[in-house]
Amino acid sequence: MAEKALKKSTFIWEGKDSKGHVVKGETSSHNLSLVRANLRRQGINPTRVKKKSAPLFGGVRKVKAADISIFSRQLATMMSSGVPLVQAFDIIGRGHENKGMQELLASIKTDIESGSNLSEALKKHPYQFDDLYCNLVQAGEHAGILDDILDKVAHYKEKTEAIKGKIKKALFYPAAVVIVAFIITAILMIFVIPMFQTLFAGFGADLPAMTKFVIELSKIFQAYWWAIFGSIGLVVYGLLQAKKRSKGFNVFLDKTLLHAPIIGAILRKAAIARYARTLATMFAAGVPLVEAMESVAGAVGNVVYSDAVMRMRDEVSTGTQLNIAMKQANLFPNMVVQMTAIGEEAGSMDTMLSKVADFYEEEVDNAVDGLSSLLEPLIMSILGVLIGGLVIAMYMPIFQMGKVVGGN
Repeated sequence: MAEKALKKSTFIWEGKDSKGHVVKGETSSHNLSLVRANLRRQGINPTRVKKKSAPLFGGVRKVKAADISIFSRQLATMMSSGVPLVQAFDIIGRGHENKGMQELLASIKTDIESGSNLSEALKKHPYQFDDLYCNLVQAGEHAGILDDILDKVAHYKEKTEAIKGKIKKALFYPAAVVIVAFIITAILMIFVIPMFQTLFAGFGADLPAMTKFVIELSKIFQAYWWAIFGSIGLVVYGLLQAKKRSKGFNVFLDKTLLHAPIIGAILRKAAIARYARTLATMFAAGVPLVEAMESVAGAVGNVVYSDAVMRMRDEVSTGTQLNIAMKQANLFPNMVVQMTAIGEEAGSMDTMLSKVADFYEEEVDNAVDGLSSLLEPLIMSILGVLIGGLVIAMYMPIFQMGKVVGGN
C-alpha cells in the first residue's frame, strides 16, 4: 500500500459515456494503461488520456487540506438542514474566499448537475478528496444516510487536521529556530567578523585561541559560502526527493523518528489516534472491516504503521480477530488492544475506537504543549551559547588590550 501510493501519478482524461456524452476528469493511477482500463470498466470510452503536468515551484496547490475540512463541515450542516446538494455547493462556492476552492466546487457542482452522484464527482479530484473520503461518501449514498455520513466525515477531517497541526507545531518550532540560528551565524561569519579581523590586524599581538578559531572559521565561510549553502540546499532537496520516491527511505525515516527521544512518543500517539479515528469513522459508515483497513493504512501517516495495518488486514481477512492481529503487530499499547477486544465482543467498535482516538488526541495535545515548554528554554540556551560565544571571542582581544592600556 505504501509503495503503491508513492508511485501514483495524476492523469487528465476525456472520453464518451454509454450515451455518447463527452465527459472529462482527473484520476490517480500507476500508469496510463490502468487509467484506460478503469475508464472502460466504468462504461467510458477514453479518447484522450495524458499525465498531468506538475505545477511550477514544486507543485503548490491552491486548495489546502484545511479548506477541505471547512467545506466538509459546511456541506454537512447544509445537508442536515435540508438544503439540496446542488444549492449547497452553490452557496458554499460563492461564499469561499479561495478562488481555487471556488473553481473546485463549481466543477463538482457541474458534474452533479449532469447526473453524477457526489462520490463520483469527488473521485475526479484525487488531490483534494482521497479514496477514504470518497469511500465514506459512497457508503452514505448507498445506505441513504448521506447527511449523517457527511457529518461524520466533517468530524473526521476536523480531528485529523487538528492532529496534523499539532505534529507540524512539534516539528516546525525547533527546525525554524535552527534555521534562524544558522542564518544569523552565517551573517556574523561573512560580514561582521571580517571587520574585527581588520581591526585585530593592527594589534601586533597574539590573539586568544578562541578568537583565532572563529576567524579561521569566518575565512572558510567567506571563501566557500556558496559551497556551504549549496550543499545544504542539495541535501535538503535530496532528502525531499528520497521521501517522495523511495519507500526504503520512508521506512528508515519513520522508524528513526518513532525511536527518537520525546518526538518519537508523540508520533506514535498521533499514528494510533489517526488509526482509531479513521477506523471508527469507517465502521460508523458501515464499511466492511477488510475494506476499511486499506483506507486506514493510507491515513495513519507513518509507513511503519501503514505496513502493519496492511498485514493486519490480511490476517483479518482469513478470520483472525482484529484485536489479536493488533497484538501481533506489536505497535499498539495494551489499552488500545483491550478496548478493541471489548468493542468486538459488544458490537460497538466505532464507539470504543472513538474513545481511543479521543484519548490519544488529547495525549498528543498535552505532549506537544509539554515539548514546547521544554524546548523554549533549551533553544534559548543553545542560541545564547552560540551567538554569545562568537561575541565573546571577538571582544576578548579588545578586553585584553584594555587591561594592558589600563595597566600602563
